[in-house]
Amino acid sequence: MVRIAVDLNRCQGYAQCAFLAPEIFAMHGDEALLYDPEADDAPREKLDRAAAACPVQAVLVDAVEPGGPEPGTADGPAEAVSRAR
Repeated sequence: MVRIAVDLNRCQGYAQCAFLAPEIFAMHGDEALLYDPEADDAPREKLDRAAAACPVQAVLVDAVEPGGPEPGTADGPAEAVSRAR
C-alpha cells in the first residue's frame, strides 16, 4: 500500500501528476487537484514518475506496510528512548 500526500499550498496546478497517473490524480477546474491519498491499485512506478514530474515537488509518495507503523511515527524502543529524555 502507498500513501500519497500533496502539499496543496505548494501545488501550482501544472497537472503533470494528473497526466501521468490519471487513476489517482485529477484536476477539478483550473487549479484544484483531487487525489486518492491511499492508492492501493496504482502501480508504484507510475506514482513515482508522477511525483518526480511535479515542477514544484508538491507530491510525496510513501510506502506503507500493512499492519506496520505509520510513516513518520516512532516504533518500539525508539519511542521509549525519546520519552525518557
